[in-house]
Amino acid sequence: MDLSKEVMRRRTFAVIAHPDGGKTTLTEKLLLFGGAIHVAGAVKSNKIKKGATSDFMEIERQRGISVATSVMGFEYNGLQINILDTPGHEDFAEDTYRTLTAVDSAIVVIDAAKGVESQTRKLMNVCRMRNTPVMVFVNKCDREGKDPFDLLSELENELHVKTIPLTWPVSMGATFKGVYSLYRKKLNLFSSHDKQHVDNSTVEFSDIASPELESYIDKFAAKLREDVELLQGVYPSFGVSDYLSGEVAPVFFGSALNNFGVQELLETFCDVAPYPRPMRTDTRTVDPFEEKLTGFVFKIHANMDPNHRDRLAFLKICSGTFERNKAYLHVRHGKQLRFSSPSAFMAEKKTVVDVAYPGDIVGLHDTGSFKIGDTLTEGEKMNFKGIPSFSPEMFRYIDNADPMKAKQLAKGVDQLMDEGVAQLFTSTLNGRKIIGTVGALQFEVIEYRLEHEYGAKCRWEPISLHKACWIESDDRAQLADFTLRKHVNMAKDKHGRDVFLADSSYALQMAQDKFPAIKFYFTSEH
Repeated sequence: MDLSKEVMRRRTFAVIAHPDGGKTTLTEKLLLFGGAIHVAGAVKSNKIKKGATSDFMEIERQRGISVATSVMGFEYNGLQINILDTPGHEDFAEDTYRTLTAVDSAIVVIDAAKGVESQTRKLMNVCRMRNTPVMVFVNKCDREGKDPFDLLSELENELHVKTIPLTWPVSMGATFKGVYSLYRKKLNLFSSHDKQHVDNSTVEFSDIASPELESYIDKFAAKLREDVELLQGVYPSFGVSDYLSGEVAPVFFGSALNNFGVQELLETFCDVAPYPRPMRTDTRTVDPFEEKLTGFVFKIHANMDPNHRDRLAFLKICSGTFERNKAYLHVRHGKQLRFSSPSAFMAEKKTVVDVAYPGDIVGLHDTGSFKIGDTLTEGEKMNFKGIPSFSPEMFRYIDNADPMKAKQLAKGVDQLMDEGVAQLFTSTLNGRKIIGTVGALQFEVIEYRLEHEYGAKCRWEPISLHKACWIESDDRAQLADFTLRKHVNMAKDKHGRDVFLADSSYALQMAQDKFPAIKFYFTSEH
């Protein structure tokens, strides 16, 4: 198969939002309209018994939130679409930030009633840092919400990006009739009350001045004409190059739960979204059209199938062709590895793939040889940049609550830390294990998964710490003096690196002032 042709038909993107913005519901409906599933599930519903495809972990089904990124791939209109549904909750933001390193574009979901929320701003900052092209889907238009013009202003002011509406709602809330596509000159009328299957009617209007419009949307026709005229006067025509450079975000309106506006989003996305883009490494920039394979691990997930205790490394292919049973260099270990059953994903369902191309996400069975950020090549030594691990802000001692299950606990903690859900530190003072997270909810997830996936019970004990800092210095004498003086607050991370656990901001400031030759890092690139 021609490599360049395969690269150009791939679209890999993340769906990101503040919690409860409707991100997982939108992902479910994109799969439905794309033909990847025939019945859409719901995140939490008493009437709809099928769960969301992307929320496959038991704790996700119970809580109605996503706690891990899931990958779904499907074919649509001759394109290979790879969707990454990310956690919205800020306690799992690290997983989302890392996922954004593996995608070429993003869809940001905004709640029409709540507008831009705090987590949306943070995620948008990450997209801006990487110049990731972004589309905005204003969700829940069937509920009472903010005025669409006010929402556009808020998006521009809060997310610091120019917007261009490509669809426009015909009324909002209880009288919501559907969406008019300014891009395709089509009116989408949705009448289906069945939220689990595709059913919509589309009317093409090359001229909305036509009196025929009234027969479809009655008294709302005049308001739609007025709005469209105003939009055409205020907003320039949509330029694909502006979107691809990250300067402009096209905006779509709809209701993911009721299937309004989703197909329009999907079709426009297929038309304009970027195929895989060049990626930076520590030695050079890798072009996706290069013949030789390069790729990096951006996520590790243990126990995707609890019956088999399997552990998968998610590899984003950046260039060349990945082939089953071919040997590739694991750059960090300097070893050649072969993979007999690499997987393609539909959330937790996996199929073995013989070949994969740039933009694809491949699951590699892992026995512990991978960590996040590892690179695979055909011999070249390089490492991909910008895969962050943040300094934790919450800390607890972890103790074994069942003496008969010490091995299971050790294995469970080891594997969950490799996933990047939290970080493990071992105190040099007493050898006790300390778990550090960026949010309190992660402790609950760790405890739940240890019990249900590994059969181990843990007990938490509070510890008062302010920040974990990785330290290094060229001045060996000063480093030795520092570790001796601060031995009560010193620890090793999972990879044996020195970490200073500051118990207050004052203690950290004093340490930085007294030991100027030591560098303190608050993010650790894996």
